[in-house]
Formats: sequence, C-alpha cells, structure tokens
Amino acid sequence: MDVGERLKAIRKMNGLSQRELAKRVGVTNSTISMIEKNGVSPSVSSLKKVLSGIPISIGDFFTLDLDDIEPDSVVYKAAEMPDIGSNNLSLKLIGGRYKGRSMDLLVERYEPGAETGPEMLQHPGEEAGVVIRGEIELTVGFQVYHLKTGDGYYFDSNRPHRFRNSFAEVCEIVSANPAV
Repeated sequence: MDVGERLKAIRKMNGLSQRELAKRVGVTNSTISMIEKNGVSPSVSSLKKVLSGIPISIGDFFTLDLDDIEPDSVVYKAAEMPDIGSNNLSLKLIGGRYKGRSMDLLVERYEPGAETGPEMLQHPGEEAGVVIRGEIELTVGFQVYHLKTGDGYYFDSNRPHRFRNSFAEVCEIVSANPAV
C-alpha cells in the first residue's frame, strides 16, 4: 500500500475528514487530498507534521497492519447497544463503538415514574428527539411540555432541561445529542 492510500485508511479509521485533519495540522484541505491521491510525495518532515494530527508516529504509520483493523460498524444489532441508563430509565446507545463519533443517538425507555433525575441537565450542543410510544413531560428552562406519540423536540441543551414520565404507560423516545 502506498503512502496516499495508507494515510487515507488511517485517517478514516480515526474518524477524521480531510478537512479536520488539515485544520489540526495547519495545512490546506487540498494538501491532504493531494497526498492521499499520490499527487505529491510528502517529505518525511511534512508527513510527520500531517501524522501529528491523527496522532500516530511515523513508525506506526508504516508498520501498522491495516488488514487486522476492523472497519467501523455500520449496523448495530439490539444486543450490541450498551444500556447507559439506570433505575427505571433505559438509554440504549447506537454506534457506541464508532470511532470519533460526534453525536449520541439513543433509544430511550422511561418506565412510569422514571426521570432523568431531580437535577436539571445542562450541556453544550443541541438535543432533538421524537416520542415513538407513550407520553413524556419535558422541562426546558421554566417551561413544561407534554409530548405524546409522534411529537418531537429540538432545543439548545445549554438550557436547563429534564425528562420525566409521570404517566401510566412506558414512554420510548429516539433522540440525538452531542457526544461528550
């Protein structure tokens, strides 16, 4: 495998776009593209600079057996989704093994009486979801919302928020928020 193909494979294995790698090391996107297409042959110092953004040593770059590395999964079976919830709240994480993921996609299950906790949640980014079964009470700031099956939400998660199932049926939500 040549330098360009190897760089592309290792970059993708680490979940980086050409643009992100270029930004990390202070070169143009076209420089990374040209190296990957073998349009230019980088000097050792230039290659070391590019590899510092992954990060990987030049020795590992040339000796890493790429055939032994399993590509990121595309499909995640129900049994492969870790449950990161607690008590009566199930939070199944889709794509938990995906390297460098930028979002958490969750299948949430709130038993009657379950909640995200007495404290309001607050974190960088945005949060969105849709109720696929049951009902949920969503509090954002000082406003309380009652969502039913088919209703969705989208808000800046820097705002204090919490979820509570104060209803008699199980509630299920599919949601997305930034990976932290």
